[in-house]
Amino acid sequence: MRDLIAGSLPPQLQIPLVLGGLLLLALLLLRLLGRQWLYRTIFEAETAAGRRFDLVLMLAIVTSVLAVILESDPLLQQRWAGVFTAAEWSFTLLFTLEYLLRLLCVNQPLSYAGSFFGLVDLLAIAPSFLGLVIPGVYVFIVVRVLRLLRIFRVLRMGDYLQASDLLWSAVLGGRRKIAVFLLAMVILVVIIGALMYVIEGPINSGFRSMPVGIYWAVVTITTVGYGDVAPLTPLGRFLASAVMLLGYSIIAVPTGILTAEFGAAVQRQQADLPERLRPCPGCDHVDHDTDARHCKLCGVEL
Repeated sequence: MRDLIAGSLPPQLQIPLVLGGLLLLALLLLRLLGRQWLYRTIFEAETAAGRRFDLVLMLAIVTSVLAVILESDPLLQQRWAGVFTAAEWSFTLLFTLEYLLRLLCVNQPLSYAGSFFGLVDLLAIAPSFLGLVIPGVYVFIVVRVLRLLRIFRVLRMGDYLQASDLLWSAVLGGRRKIAVFLLAMVILVVIIGALMYVIEGPINSGFRSMPVGIYWAVVTITTVGYGDVAPLTPLGRFLASAVMLLGYSIIAVPTGILTAEFGAAVQRQQADLPERLRPCPGCDHVDHDTDARHCKLCGVEL
């Protein structure tokens, strides 16, 4: 594998050979350690072994992604090519073994393989094997960073996941308003780009075509302002000033839409809660008596 794992064997034989060996090792570990113990260690973070496994896994993921990033530097790649190759395949073999163990531990392997984390686990190892056949594909193993999402389970950050559900609900609730806003922005930048192309002309400035004018409008109205294309005529500069001011006022529109939808999502969530679990408006205390009219801690009316 990249002249490291199977010597002169062709890739068509290297991949089945390595996968077969890892599968045998996974079956051996399953037999020695037991399916139940492996499941608790790999999928659960409540036990000491499970927490250690997850923390070591997180460290391996971060290190592997860092190695891929550093390898992209030509000087480092030339000097430490052997180290990077060894590290890449060490992590790939480790993650492949872990993926096989996950499939062997669950009752429905196909369901896990088709789940979000199952697909992420597969994408974390597939580029390295595909790189044997298609050079350059292995750089996509930076997708391993998505596996760090498991840290929410390791560090018991379930409340943050609930907050993300609220945010996603707000985005879905305001999707039509956001779509209308984006459509209006597209129409606006096309009009502004065409006007700037007509005002400046393709001769004395960088607005040599209408797409360049549209590009300038997008860069200006988003307040990025690269400065690679700029108007030279007084009328063009006046239009540019107006577009800049317009850009600052437009920024607040999607923010207001999401803020309103987020508030509506919070109200919907609270409405779905049982009466006794709704937070007190004064102190956020929950678990009230079913017939309570006031909070027993702060006295605010429920």
